[in-house]
Amino acid sequence: MRYEFSVRIGPASFRIGSAWAAPVEHLRRLYESYPAPEGGLVDFSVRLEPATPLRRWLRPSVAIAGDYMLPDAAPLPLAQGLLAAEMGMNLQMALGWRRHMLLHASCVEKDGRALVMTGASGSGKSTLAAMLGERGWRLMGDEFALLDVQEGEIFAFPRLISLKNGAINVMGQCADPSRFGPLMKATPKGDIRHLVPCPDAIARMGEGAMPAMLLFPRFGFSPAVRPVMKSESFIRLTQASTNYVALGEAGFTALARFVETVSAHAIDYGSGEEALSLVERLWDAAT
Repeated sequence: MRYEFSVRIGPASFRIGSAWAAPVEHLRRLYESYPAPEGGLVDFSVRLEPATPLRRWLRPSVAIAGDYMLPDAAPLPLAQGLLAAEMGMNLQMALGWRRHMLLHASCVEKDGRALVMTGASGSGKSTLAAMLGERGWRLMGDEFALLDVQEGEIFAFPRLISLKNGAINVMGQCADPSRFGPLMKATPKGDIRHLVPCPDAIARMGEGAMPAMLLFPRFGFSPAVRPVMKSESFIRLTQASTNYVALGEAGFTALARFVETVSAHAIDYGSGEEALSLVERLWDAAT
């Protein structure tokens, strides 16, 4: 395509092509500290195309295409082209990645051990991971945790952090303004702004960590903690994985080992500070 950008995020490499310059310019700025694909070879291609020929110029409308596609996906306005590119990369991973078990989860690391957080959209896991990433933890991922099916290690996929609605202001108070992407208003998920992870997360994205704790956060409630049974954790994680079925017996074995070796808790919280306090308390107790 006319404009292209390639990047490696953790073990996965992407080429993003666009009919417009703006999305690629945003990607170049926000991913400037990330490495290029080794040897120029990529795992996936994403294309940002006009929904119709006229939509390239007249009320530009971006359709997400690539190696893997959702034919019925609604196009986005060009002002949300960066979001379209990020959605395209996530779609390729969700539908095409088989080297690890993919868990729809945020993940951070401390002292060589990983904390995995999963939950429904709006549970606050991305914001919580971003806040921990500003407080001495290493952010390993905002969208996916990559579980090695042989060794049980978690590998990093530290893409841009997708902040939504109120989380944008929360992180604006503790992160360097130069690390933020453009504010995109009234997207299908509300207001969105991307945040570049801390430099340490990018520099160490080739380092894995053994999982030590699993959390199911839930935002908007009075602070509370409850232990989660292994059977409940297993079922909820099968629902959070996009390739559990495709991995077959290897996926079952890996997930069973994961829930057997980590402590699991559900936490409710009404603010970021409450969440951080609960996480640190549980983490200290586990270590």
